Formats: sequence, structure tokens, C-alpha cells
Amino acid sequence: MPTTLSELIADWQQQHATHTDAYLSGRSSFIPGLLPQTAVQFSVYQTLDLLHKRLGTDLLRRALDPAETIPSPVAREADGSWLKQSNMVGVNVRTIGSFWKTVQYTLTLPACHDSIHLLPIWEPGVVGSLYGMVSWQINPEFFDTDLAQYVPALNTVEKQLKAVINLLHATGRTVGMDVIPHTDRFSEMVLTHPSLFEWVHRDKARIVDHTSNVYRYVEEAIWQFLRYQGAADGSPLNFAKDAFFASNRPDGPHLLLTDEQRVRMLFGNPADYGGRLNRRLALIRHLVAQGYETLPMTMGPPYRGLHIDPIDFVIDDFGQRWYQYAFDRPQPMSRVFGPLARYRFYESKDNNEKWELDFDRPNYAAWDYICRRVHDCQRTYNFDFMRGDMAHVQMRPDGVPDMIGHYYDPLRSIKRYVRGNGVPYFAFFAETFLAPPDVMGYGDELDHLDAIEADSTLGDLQSLVVGSDAFVGQFALYDQYRQVRRFAPNFTVMTADKDDPRFDAFYRTGNLFRYFTALFLTDWPSYTGLGFEVRNQHDERGANEEYTKLYVFRIEDDREPDKVTHGPFVWGENADQFAAITRIRQFAEQVWPAIQGRDTRWLVGPADGQSYIAWTHVEDSDYAFAASMTGQLTETDLTGLPPGDVVFDEAGCRVWRLEAGE
Repeated sequence: MPTTLSELIADWQQQHATHTDAYLSGRSSFIPGLLPQTAVQFSVYQTLDLLHKRLGTDLLRRALDPAETIPSPVAREADGSWLKQSNMVGVNVRTIGSFWKTVQYTLTLPACHDSIHLLPIWEPGVVGSLYGMVSWQINPEFFDTDLAQYVPALNTVEKQLKAVINLLHATGRTVGMDVIPHTDRFSEMVLTHPSLFEWVHRDKARIVDHTSNVYRYVEEAIWQFLRYQGAADGSPLNFAKDAFFASNRPDGPHLLLTDEQRVRMLFGNPADYGGRLNRRLALIRHLVAQGYETLPMTMGPPYRGLHIDPIDFVIDDFGQRWYQYAFDRPQPMSRVFGPLARYRFYESKDNNEKWELDFDRPNYAAWDYICRRVHDCQRTYNFDFMRGDMAHVQMRPDGVPDMIGHYYDPLRSIKRYVRGNGVPYFAFFAETFLAPPDVMGYGDELDHLDAIEADSTLGDLQSLVVGSDAFVGQFALYDQYRQVRRFAPNFTVMTADKDDPRFDAFYRTGNLFRYFTALFLTDWPSYTGLGFEVRNQHDERGANEEYTKLYVFRIEDDREPDKVTHGPFVWGENADQFAAITRIRQFAEQVWPAIQGRDTRWLVGPADGQSYIAWTHVEDSDYAFAASMTGQLTETDLTGLPPGDVVFDEAGCRVWRLEAGE
């Protein structure tokens, strides 16, 4: 295969018919030699023509119809255990521009990458952060104009998302959504449901009231605004304030208003993005002028006990001063996320006098609300799994309790709610880093993962240099965890959160070891971020536009030069890495039917003190695999391993067919 970018492009231009024929005929599950930056530039016609020839007329027609639902490839699974062996690819849709381009990108992925995780799909708020959702509406920036022109039925971003998931299901892939237990600090959810969040009353840089009932004053202020300004949708306000803010739990009293009606009254037509924004900004100014704002979300013990830093603030474009909050007694991992607000899942002790939560008194309405809204999204678009954002959060100072009740963790409750409503296969991928006890949360994170019924978890191999003592030690621990715990740690190659200039050192060596091991350890799950296959080595820091992490938010303020981006994402040009990964993928295509989902056994494991690992399968093994963390395998390394004919050999990664009886 060509090994420079220009050679790869020339090869595609000259040989594209040959490459696509292998895909169209079914000999290959992906298009070899197709660069991702080329794939996402295909016209809608090119893409549909390929899919038509691959899937057939009827299946393609059904997939493109947003009223149709193509069943999940795992629809017959009894639970979410299938995720424990999934090779997942994470896609930050903002880097490629639209949901539709996810389909184009997957043309470059072999079938062994069987799951697609879409980073947050919601309408974003402050600094455009994908994790600071401002409403339950799908992010309008992910709409594809060309697709709508070619397929007029797909004339909204919601319809396009449904069609994209249909197509991914039709090509044999599961699709996951991000579930976020927080929102933008002044999201539509916060303003329509103040009782579901924690509020403070401040006087300039001093908190004057952080008691449990501040939200009631906020409700009054919002009602005053609504009465003065009138309903945004023109509805008559012929009811009392308490009816507007009444809990909408299914077992509650009959309600006059639905959640959708409340949102329309406060903000207007959901499709009028500019009008909704202006209305929300006016309401925010009204509340801030009276000193009301949500308490920001925190990470890491002690979680609570905050004050305002009087000298740390920013002034926004409207002249409003926003103070930063700080911990009264911070610990090493304590973080305050100023733009975000966490749901108020529990009532407070003693009217919140000492910032203590009462875990025996859940705020039932908050649990019910987020469970129903996530289930609505799952049901509408037919998602197969969720990635639980910040799943490491465990706020009980005594750690994981002996008895795990229904209201122990919101992500656990969401998974159970979706499964209990007709989707037993719905799986849970937890964002945790398998940190030592009392670091990211109180108590033991492993016990917490078991308690929240996670099927797999991210881990932090992507945050370590391949071959380092820390990497090898964590790898060995993960091997133990997957055997004795109910969750499976991922062999993580790269995530969107680690494609960041600060983490370049992790990916200057060992990239093929990461990818090869992640793919062929067939009883481990793995996670690979979009763009890894062509990612530049970055011996020196690249331009901001070369890092997917910097597209998680949207900062256009040149006062933050390390985060601001100017223009679209710039794909890497690492032709050598792309060519090597393509060869690995083509080999995987040949052997996958014989090895998919099979249990492995170590020949040389990560705990054996070697610079390489080797493994085969438990029963009736056809192949053995070896991978060096230094990039080189010697014959001495392989001494004592079962013999056989070498069938793949690439930069310290080797596969051989075992002789009969081995």
C-alpha cells in the first residue's frame, strides 16, 4: 500500500473502482484505501449509490424513511452484556459537521468496529459545550443541507438522526447516546423546572442564601417574568403559578400543562432557535438582576461546600458579571464546572445549613424527569446503549452502601428504566477512569461500577504511554477486573477527550500496539476515537484545528489561544499509520469469523514482566497473536510459544496460524 498521503490520494483516484467493488460485492465490510477525510467529502449521491448497491433497494428505502425503524443488531440479546466485547468508535459529530457524515465515515471502518458512540447530540449552551446541553432538542448544527436537498423527506435534523441510526443498524452497527446528568447552568430545563436543580441567592460576590427552598423564590421570579412578558407562544395564562411549576410525575395529580407546553410558553416555537435564545437571555437577566443563579456542578470529593471567589469573574457580551465558585475545603481532584448545573437528586439535611445531602430523601421528581426524557430519546431514535457521562461521581462520604437502593445512582436508574420499558438489551458504557479509592469519588470506584450495573467502562489506558510502568500495571489490573467484576474495562486506544495538545506524548509511540491489541483481544471491549487512523504524531504541538477535543466546545475568544478554533477540523496526514492500520483491518476481515467473541488465554500476559504480550483462544485455537510495546518482536521473544506459520507481521504485531493440536 502507498505510504505517503499524496500516494494514498493518487491510489484512491486510480483504484477507487477496485476498492469499492470489494465493498459492494460483500468481500469487504469496508472500503480499503479510503481516507476518512475523503469519505466525509463524498456527495450524497455517491454515498447513497454505494449504500444502494450494498444494502439493496428495499432496505435502503426503509432506512431513509424516518417513520420506519430498522431493528438493532442486538435486539434479541437478553441484556447489555454484548457491550463487554464491542469495539466502539467515538464520533464527535462537530468535527465532521453533520450526522449524515457519520455514515460516510463508517464506510472506512470494518465490521469488527461494531458500535458507534455519538458524543452529545443536544442543543448546546455556554461556550457551545456539547456537555452543557441547553434543551432536549437535537443540535441544529448537525443538520445536513445537501442531504435534505437530495432526500426532501429528511428536512429536519431529527429526521436525519433517525435515518442515520437506521442506516448504521442496517450495516450491522449499534449506536450509543451520551447521557448527561447535568445541563447548562441556565438551560431550558433549569428554567422550566427550578425544583429539579439547586439554587443560591447572592449579593454580588457573597452567597446570602443557599437553603433548600431558594428555588421557590426563583419560581416566583420566573412567574413574574412570564406574567409581565406574556407567554412566548401567545397562550393565555389563566392558571396559577403552582399549576405551571407542578411536578409532572406520572403518579402525581392531573396536570394542566405538559413539559412541552411549558417550554413553548416560556421560550416559544422550538424551531425558532433565535427567538428562543433571546427569550431565555431575557429571563436569565431578570433572574441574575435579583441575585438568583444555579449552583455550579462539581467533580471529586468533597463535591459540596462552595463560596464565590470575589476576584475571579468574567463579564459577558451583555455586561453581566459571572463569578467563579470555589470549594471551602478543596481536595486534590475537586473541580467546579461553572457553566454547568447538576440535577438536584437528593434533598438536603437541615435546610442545607452545612451543605450535606440526605441520601434517604431522594428528590423523586428529578429522577423521574431525567429517566423519562432519556427514554423518550432512546425510543424516538432507537439507540442501543448509553455512555454515562461522569459515571465516577459517587457523592456519599461513606462510600458505596451495603444495600443498593433504587435511588443510589441516576445512571443506573436510567438504564433500568429504559430496559424496563421494552429494551432489555440497552447497555451502559460508564465514563470512569478506574482511579484509586477516594480520588474521583468517595469510596472504591470498582464497587461503584458494580453497584451502578455498568456493562463496560472507559478506564484510562489512553492516558498512559505504552510500555511505561504505569501502562503495564494498569493493563494487568484491568485484566484482573474483567475476570472478577461484573463490568469490563475497555482497552482504550484514544478518546475525543484525549485528542488534545496536552496529551500528545501518549501517541508518539505505541499506536499500532494500541490498535492491534484492542482489535484482537476478542473478549475485551475497546474504544477508538474518530481520526486516530490518520492522527499526526505531533512531535511538536499542532494547530488547534488538528485536535478533536477542542471541538467538544466552541470557543471563539482569542483570549483563550490554547482552546479557540478557527474553522473546521483538520484531519491528520499520518499516511504510514493509516496504511498499517488498513493492513491490520484487512487481515481482521479474513479471520474475524473464526475469532469473533471468543475467549482468550494469555501465552505471555501483561503481568508477566515482558515488553510484549501474546495470546490465543481458549478452545480449538486457530491463531496466536503477539504485540510488542517497543514496536519490535524478536525470535527470542517468541521462544517457547506454540509454533505455526506467520500470517501477519506488522511493526511488532504478529499473528501465526497454529499447527494442528496446539
